[in-house]
Amino acid sequence: MDEPSYQHLADATFKRLEGAFEDADPDVCDCERAGDVVTLTFKGGKRCIVNTQRPTQQIWLAASARGWHFGWDDATKTWLDDKGHGEELFATLTRVVKENCGLDVGFP
Repeated sequence: MDEPSYQHLADATFKRLEGAFEDADPDVCDCERAGDVVTLTFKGGKRCIVNTQRPTQQIWLAASARGWHFGWDDATKTWLDDKGHGEELFATLTRVVKENCGLDVGFP
């Protein structure tokens, strides 16, 4: 995939992620974007970081002392983990958010 295509997919993914938290109570889960990094801050101060990795054309997720690397899968049109476990980015984010603040997130 070329760089502009990757950047377009990453930007669309970040907009989708931000959209899911537009109406969320910031005291429960605050979503903040700075460039290629989205930080979710949960009640109690725990954080989840989502960022792009341009050299590898991936999106990385870090939360609860764990890390995931997701690459674009053109066949399924989703970001899938690079370990081959079939984990999808938004499903993983949904689980992380639920575990950390109890919020059920629906990604548009």
